[in-house]
Amino acid sequence: MMKFALLLFDAEGYWDRVSPDEMGAAVAEHAAFAAYLREKGVAFSGEAVKPAAEAWSLRPSPQGPISRRGPMVELRQDLAGFYVIECAGAREAEEIARRCPLGAGIEIRPIWDAPS
Repeated sequence: MMKFALLLFDAEGYWDRVSPDEMGAAVAEHAAFAAYLREKGVAFSGEAVKPAAEAWSLRPSPQGPISRRGPMVELRQDLAGFYVIECAGAREAEEIARRCPLGAGIEIRPIWDAPS
């Protein structure tokens, strides 16, 4: 089995503009996706993350790490959340991701299997 990160993106500032009904619908879509994963027997975890405006990053410097307000990389979309799934391979990971609420897009990234 392999692990994949499904990185979920939304339009920049999207969650600042949604109504409570739209928010409820989005939460329901993710609950349905989680139910699908459980029914399929896919091991998973996931979280929503706050907008990039609330992020900060650490950057290297000769004096050691420097803290800076803002995300590591400026994007036109916000990283909105992620799932980590465990499945047979890339084809299955994409099949699963196609069932996930799409937002502005999903990046599927294999996770390194670090030796123990």
